[in-house]
Amino acid sequence: MNAPHVPVLLDEVVAAMAPQPGMGIVDATFGAGGYSTALLEAGARVYAFDRDPTAIRDGAALAARFEGQLTLHQVRFAAMADELNALGVQSVDAVVMDIGVSSMQLDQGERGFAFSHDGPLDMRMSQDGESAADFLNSADEAAIADVLYEYGEERQSRRVARAIVAARPLETTSELARIVRKALGHKPHDKKDPATRTFQAVRIHVNDELGELRAGLAAAEALLREGGVLAVVSFHSLEDRIVKRFLKEASGAGRAVSRHLPGEIAGPPPTFAKVSKAIRPSDEEVARNPRARSSILRHAVRTAAPAGKGAA
Repeated sequence: MNAPHVPVLLDEVVAAMAPQPGMGIVDATFGAGGYSTALLEAGARVYAFDRDPTAIRDGAALAARFEGQLTLHQVRFAAMADELNALGVQSVDAVVMDIGVSSMQLDQGERGFAFSHDGPLDMRMSQDGESAADFLNSADEAAIADVLYEYGEERQSRRVARAIVAARPLETTSELARIVRKALGHKPHDKKDPATRTFQAVRIHVNDELGELRAGLAAAEALLREGGVLAVVSFHSLEDRIVKRFLKEASGAGRAVSRHLPGEIAGPPPTFAKVSKAIRPSDEEVARNPRARSSILRHAVRTAAPAGKGAA
């Protein structure tokens, strides 16, 4: 039986955004609608984005329940500003982003995101374009190794890539997991399955998740009004590093420019202020929802400064 989808750090996200009746809020990663439901119940007008057609289809019931309050957009969140501007929405009061793969995607074996459910080696969030199998069966060994090292932080990436190429063609998640475990000498009592890093890396590559995150942060910056709140939940160090760096640069934190030095050019005015520290789930939440364990929330408030030219 699939585990129910539970939105992570929900109370903390809602507290940061302080939704009120009439506020316009973007839920950039709709998923099963956990954040959107809480925001709608507070009276907010929600624009929900998800590139996964299954999430948009399943969200129809929530849209009917909150008729006129929720609109669903099957669009990558990196395009949120362009999408809403085209509909006449120039700014919003808050944006929430929950980065990475959703519980439903992990639990649907036919989507190929996890080795806990055998299925085709797919991993595509939008269900189109290059699949994980396409990449692993066609890329050269060096390219695969680079992806595993950069996105999975797999220290033995070359060994794993060599084993993948030798075993081609690959068709299922169980095949890939078995090959990785054999290459790395997996023992049944090991605390963490070594295939986890490879699956993460391939999924991030296939969906360009880190590129999407950078573009999404820039889009949120462009869309938020002065005083608007950006709240981002990430699940691993690569994502959190991008969010932390973006907010640090956007808020001018650590900028060592002295007004007393002649000829020194000041940087652009900060586009965000009141940047939070990393907020992690409570022990009680992790006990209720183990998938919350690695989550981190960071939030900040938009200033009046014009948006920059890009993120992180």
